[in-house]
Amino acid sequence: MFCFYKHQVRELIMKEFKVDAHEPSLLPEGFDWKLVWSDEFDGPELDRSKWDFRLNYWGHPFSGYTDQGIKFDGKSNIELHRTERDGYYVSPQLQTGSNSFDIPSDNPEDRAWKDERVIWKLGKLSEAKFVHRFGYYECRCKFQKHTEDMWSAFWLQSPSIGTSFDPTWCGIESDIMECFKEDYITAGNIMGGYGSQMRHEGRIKDYKLKETADGFHRFGMHWSPNGYVFYCDGEEISRASENVSFIPQFILLTTEVKGHRGVNPEPRKVGDVFVDDAFIVDYVRVFDEV
Repeated sequence: MFCFYKHQVRELIMKEFKVDAHEPSLLPEGFDWKLVWSDEFDGPELDRSKWDFRLNYWGHPFSGYTDQGIKFDGKSNIELHRTERDGYYVSPQLQTGSNSFDIPSDNPEDRAWKDERVIWKLGKLSEAKFVHRFGYYECRCKFQKHTEDMWSAFWLQSPSIGTSFDPTWCGIESDIMECFKEDYITAGNIMGGYGSQMRHEGRIKDYKLKETADGFHRFGMHWSPNGYVFYCDGEEISRASENVSFIPQFILLTTEVKGHRGVNPEPRKVGDVFVDDAFIVDYVRVFDEV
């Protein structure tokens, strides 16, 4: 059974975790926390020991993704900008690992059923930069302005999601935050797979953000063997206790320009004037319970 709190704030005590020369984290009280992984985005360029670009989708290079558009503002923030390619808007996606089913085959002969080599048509797997199980996952971010045609997200995904009926041993997708429209987020989405049996435990849609002085917000997820608890700016907003993954998962910071997916995708064309926009992230941190 899963628990679901819609637009309801529970009385919780959060405590600050101080990080030298950076904004503090807000962590659930009642636990001893240890910082085990982070990126403070001090720049001046992307730390490729921590992040890769997601460029493929379901076994093919994807028209909406790019390895361009990453900037650093000199104030310890990374900016994921939408940019232009061949007259269309595209945007970057960052990940600390990857899925085997996203990687295209590097052998053109594997694209048709000709011989038994087609069984091994997946591309070469790369070692993950970072995967992790359980703990607290947090980012501090500021959203894009043009939410009508661009969205952003902070989430975790399993390298083997959907390969078993039981997501305990193949993992899940957990959407800590997705922003589809101005001043609102979707959070708490637990997906045990991508077929007709996909699940949405804990999902809270159109959660109204409270105004902050600088426009930045904190989003966090406490993942334990008992389930998931999701937070926004130090307040619990949702929780789920079914389909708990017991395998390590990787982290994603993603943007996407609307229109690239679907049966008849119509990617957004760049008009006479290119309109810039960006999803801005201050930090990503992972904590373990001590």
